[in-house]
Amino acid sequence: QVQLVESGGGLVQAGGSLRLSCIATGRTFSSNIMGWFRQAPGKEREFVAGISGIGGNTLYLDSVKGRFTISRDNARNTLYLQMNSLKPEDTAVYYCAARPDKIYTISTSRFSYNYWGQGTQVTVSS
Repeated sequence: QVQLVESGGGLVQAGGSLRLSCIATGRTFSSNIMGWFRQAPGKEREFVAGISGIGGNTLYLDSVKGRFTISRDNARNTLYLQMNSLKPEDTAVYYCAARPDKIYTISTSRFSYNYWGQGTQVTVSS
């Protein structure tokens, strides 16, 4: 059974940091485009960051550039999101996702990803 399992969420004060992890089980995603999305209450799920299979290319939501860093460890089949200088508006459920095999472009559309984790809550207090 293929699963993406996120962890690392929690409650943090504004200006603080969190590191999210997403472990893939059941198969390897080392060649797949992967990404992080988030969904705040009452809002649509939005793209946060994406990374190519070997990690050479990345793409970020403008509002997180310079604060968030996406990375991956293919040997551990794990995706990361380092989040620094967190703001209350970063509060959301964060999801990791993977694009289908043999697709090599990072997409910002949630409809382009067909593997999803269950999400981890990030809450930033002011």
